[in-house]
Amino acid sequence: MSEKKTALYDAHEELGARFTDFGGWSMPVRYASDTAEHHAVRRGAGIFDLSHMGEVEVSGPQAGAFLDFALVGVLSAISVGRAKYSVIVDAAGRVLDDLITYRLEENRYLVVPNAGNQEVVVRELTARAEGFDVAVTDQGAETSLIAVQGPRALEVLKATDLDPSDVVENLKYYAAASARCAGVEVLAARTGYTGEDGFELYCSNQDAPALWSALLKTAEKLSTEDAPVSAAGLAARDSLRLEAGMPLYGHELSTEITPAEAGLGKLVEIALRKKGEAGTDTVGREALAAVVESDPERTLVGLEGVGRKPIRADYTVVSGGETVGVVTSGLPSPTLGKPIAMALVATDALGRIADGDVSVQDARGRDIEVKQTDMPFYKRG
Repeated sequence: MSEKKTALYDAHEELGARFTDFGGWSMPVRYASDTAEHHAVRRGAGIFDLSHMGEVEVSGPQAGAFLDFALVGVLSAISVGRAKYSVIVDAAGRVLDDLITYRLEENRYLVVPNAGNQEVVVRELTARAEGFDVAVTDQGAETSLIAVQGPRALEVLKATDLDPSDVVENLKYYAAASARCAGVEVLAARTGYTGEDGFELYCSNQDAPALWSALLKTAEKLSTEDAPVSAAGLAARDSLRLEAGMPLYGHELSTEITPAEAGLGKLVEIALRKKGEAGTDTVGREALAAVVESDPERTLVGLEGVGRKPIRADYTVVSGGETVGVVTSGLPSPTLGKPIAMALVATDALGRIADGDVSVQDARGRDIEVKQTDMPFYKRG
């Protein structure tokens, strides 16, 4: 069993959750059914405990300039109350993590790394802060994060005593505001990792159980057969993000996968160009510039199964009678009713793959018939 437990661990046990180790945390993988929890998010709303995610506050007169240097992106250009997706790389341009950064005040930001990379990100930000008038504060151990995702997400929050409800309702995508939900002070962000509309609520650990309980009581009142509202575990979150074509660190992103191979070449290119115009440096700039100026050796593509055989991570991709890539993520899609996967394949094999010369081999070398498809696999609306 993992050593780290969130402030909601006991609540998950009471719900009969099954747990898994994720980034060193004991997290609920499911409560009753992966598929039912997945469909709840697509049709109604799902309530997730994401308190394993990291939270790092960066504050001080040079906070914006520092983040421009430390991360890939012009974070100083974010308006107060808005957020930006970016990556942090090492001097060789290798991706250490992908993260979201919120600008809370003029000189105060909140950086949110993935659970398994929190220590790495805190260590790197602390080291890179030398020479800048900033403070880097790891708040992960005292902060909880609860997400409400799905077409009924706003309805769930408003029915859980949301104040001011009009401010939260009018938030744009990748925006955040302070609010109270069930009497608990939260940072309400219109962000998520499911491909649906939704909100992520940051609060203190001591307030998390009350907020979770209030949200579940609302779920009981609002849930219907056609538009269910329920707690959801990490298994559903994984199938939801895969359908939405969103990368997962350790699968589509790692120190062994360049940003261009992961499909983030345009993000890096724009960030480097804007930083160049502003005369701002960034860690790994030369290595990143070299990456985006050349064609990637591998390309991330979407695959779907022609039959019902599931496609799993680490299965090999075959074209022209040779191995040309590897599946990075693969699952049966509850929404689409077919197996889907993301795979890193040799760029010079893309033509053959697009023409249909492609298959996947499982761990025993058995062929699975697939075809290339556009990503994301699913778009809401």
